[in-house]
Amino acid sequence: SEEYAETRHNIGFKVAEKIAQTLEAPFKSANFGWISEGKYKGRKVFVLKPDTYMNLSGNAVRFWMQKENIPLENVLVITDDLALPFGTLRLRKKGSDAGHNGLKNIQEVLQTQNFARLRFGISADFSEGKQVDYVLGKWNEEELKTLQDRIDVFAKACLSFVFAGVNNTMNTFNGK
Repeated sequence: SEEYAETRHNIGFKVAEKIAQTLEAPFKSANFGWISEGKYKGRKVFVLKPDTYMNLSGNAVRFWMQKENIPLENVLVITDDLALPFGTLRLRKKGSDAGHNGLKNIQEVLQTQNFARLRFGISADFSEGKQVDYVLGKWNEEELKTLQDRIDVFAKACLSFVFAGVNNTMNTFNGK
């Protein structure tokens, strides 16, 4: 929603918007959110920004997987991650939800952890008890200096996932 547009928790949407812009495939309102449908190197790409509450994202992911016959190995979920330093990119083939409610719900709805996830480090620079304020807070000046560059790198990693697969993309982008 608009109130979270420029917050740390919205970084996945920022990356999604960069991908759609690269594909020249604007988002359209659709079931469970906004969908961008484009092609990259001859492959069909769907980019989903769920409009469900984050902790209900699983329904949106499942709906579009079923509607478009998208196999699990072609799903990539982008999340923010407090455990990683700001701007750090970490792609994994599968894994735990690491306390992220959106990931947790997707895993519950899909009944598996076996889908790729791309984590965007937002660091954990907050005092005890202030996690929600921090995650829903706006980027600081230092972060804003490199934020767009990091978003661009993440979008490139997502498009690499589409074309080169998860292993090659992990080798190329993890730690970058």
